[in-house]
Amino acid sequence: MLLVTGATGTVGREVLRRLPGLTPGVPVRVMAREPGRVTGAPASAEIVRGDFTDARSLAGVLRGVHRVLLLSVPSAAGDAVFLREAGAAGVRHVVKLSAAAVADEGADDLITRWQRRNEQLLVDSGLAWTLLRPRAFMSNTLSWTRSIRTDNTVRALCGTSLNACVDPRDVAEVAVRVLGGAEHEGGVYPLTGPEALSAVDQTQQLAQLLGRALQFEELDAGQARTALTARYSAEIAGALVESAERGRAGSKSEVDGTASALLGRPAEDFRTWAADHLGAFRSG
Repeated sequence: MLLVTGATGTVGREVLRRLPGLTPGVPVRVMAREPGRVTGAPASAEIVRGDFTDARSLAGVLRGVHRVLLLSVPSAAGDAVFLREAGAAGVRHVVKLSAAAVADEGADDLITRWQRRNEQLLVDSGLAWTLLRPRAFMSNTLSWTRSIRTDNTVRALCGTSLNACVDPRDVAEVAVRVLGGAEHEGGVYPLTGPEALSAVDQTQQLAQLLGRALQFEELDAGQARTALTARYSAEIAGALVESAERGRAGSKSEVDGTASALLGRPAEDFRTWAADHLGAFRSG
């Protein structure tokens, strides 16, 4: 049996849509804190409630599971409870969604430290493992929708820093492919898009697709932190600002061909992703 966690998240939702393409006949279980929010799962999938830090709930969730797609939110608690219960339940292989920053020695923000710890927990667990390390998701630009709709403006930090952002649909497709083969055990896969773009570049492409002028407004660190604390805790907001500042030196600009190799096709570019989601940025 295959277990998918994080099924209501950006990548998890896309994974569920692609599961019918996995080996026919493989039973699927989907774990979520709020099962009612799960959409797009195969009709045959079993949707259950589970919590990463609740050993009692996990014992039932993991019963009979052999492979896991681990999509967890990085936190101080980490994946320790989940991995302990997975080992006890006889899980053989865990595919974990991590982050590209883990491989950057210069990255020491709180979120990256949590991601490194979670990766090490998995590597030390005795389970077979595969690590997926995507760069920033193209879908992060959806945070601009309100300002684009209301005053044709994108406001962001480090607007000229380059980032080889990746389409989360590609990340999901890679995850499904990796889950389908034992040859990926022990693999560490950096996942990027086909080009490095800045927020200014993305703003220009959105303007062209929308057919109207957009302006970019650079935020300083304090302004960015204030904006982020409307959505995240102060410590997470601080880590996100620290990560963005690190990108000024080009630490996020490297384009890697691993995603294309695993997909058997070119990774999707930002223009394609934006065109497919253009309705979110339109007014009215």
